Amino acid sequence: MIESLLIANRGEIARRIIRTAKRLGIRTIAVHSDVDADMPFVLEADEAVCVGPANPAESYRNAEAILAAAKSTGAQAIHPGYGFLSENAQFARTVEANGLVWVGPAADAIAAMGDKINARNLMAAAGVPVAPGSQDPADSAEAALEAAEAIGFPVMVKAAAGGGGMGMAVAADATQLATEFEKVRSFAERMFGDGAVLIERYFPRVRHVEVQILGLADGRVIALSERECSVQRRNQKLVEEAPSPAVSPELRERLLAAAVKAGEAVNYRNAGTVECLLDPATGEFFFLEMNTRLQVEHPITELIHGIDLVEAQLRIASGLPLENEQTGQTGHAIELRINAEDPKRFFPGPGRITTWVEPGGDGVRVDSGYVAGNTVSQNYDSLMAKLIVFGADRDDAIAKVRAAVAGFQIAGPKNNLPFFAELLENPEFLSGDYDTGIVGRMR
Repeated sequence: MIESLLIANRGEIARRIIRTAKRLGIRTIAVHSDVDADMPFVLEADEAVCVGPANPAESYRNAEAILAAAKSTGAQAIHPGYGFLSENAQFARTVEANGLVWVGPAADAIAAMGDKINARNLMAAAGVPVAPGSQDPADSAEAALEAAEAIGFPVMVKAAAGGGGMGMAVAADATQLATEFEKVRSFAERMFGDGAVLIERYFPRVRHVEVQILGLADGRVIALSERECSVQRRNQKLVEEAPSPAVSPELRERLLAAAVKAGEAVNYRNAGTVECLLDPATGEFFFLEMNTRLQVEHPITELIHGIDLVEAQLRIASGLPLENEQTGQTGHAIELRINAEDPKRFFPGPGRITTWVEPGGDGVRVDSGYVAGNTVSQNYDSLMAKLIVFGADRDDAIAKVRAAVAGFQIAGPKNNLPFFAELLENPEFLSGDYDTGIVGRMR
């Protein structure tokens, strides 16, 4: 097993990784920006190194500073968490070239899945269902129109190098496509340094379902189960649950088999997620993308399978087998992303936390990045904590998460707890028959 681990991240995911590493007897090293010096993840690590100022480009995305911190502290391995450098293939290569263990998939797999067009083509060749779309990037508005007419309007216009719900727009006709194509291409060049654009069929009513995979040290790929991620704002997830209320045993079998094929197609190692769009009217699903890292919503899979996915990552990176890969599925789990944002329009609302009281009780878990007295900075993502509950079934989990939302006290920054209180009384959500448009219909 790895003996010392540098966590190239911050906030709740850094604390989450530190917790498992300490349980396994691994020495932990945190890196942090100057404004994060007093954050809980810094104080909980065995050692901490400041790698730059608040701007992420100069600290958490500063590969040179992070590698220097690893060398100066004698770290044996680097865990990137999610976001920042976690899906940067060049960083993964550099880590390994410097003799360190990269806790994640091989750089080639990251690169292959990082481009949506290349990923689509790879998946199609492997027999994984993909939505109708362009096989090559649309390099002009004319090429985008040609692709859209072949697919049929409405279409989704996507940044090929995008992720996290960014760089996406819907076009209902040729006029709208011309406008959105230029917007997406400009955004992609600015944000990702790559203006390649993908045109894909748009499904007006669709569910977002994903499968957790693990590429094991012996070369096999296994799939655990699916997660439902359809409660979204601006194409970014707010609520996840497992198992999905839309997935039958027969559909689950097909989803998991496709996810294994996807992992095998790129010789996948470590933890990853195969994201799919599910048409609830037909039961058809289509590959959306593969996230070559640990997902924000991984705790709900942990709870229904009784597995620690961070431990699994560390064991795989160490060349070790899992202690138990035959984990059965029981109960129901729900995760709410507690963000520092306005609960109506979801605009960021950073600030100093004056009150922070986490709920407790049977089946309640809080993975938080903050405590009272900390400041939620505008420099970083608005996620403050993840409220996760486990119940005997979906009704039990909903009852527990309702009580937990009512018991979670936050003052200072804006927060979206009032939105969750509303959602948990919403008939559409309670029925389980909802889709990615549910938040828009509530607003």
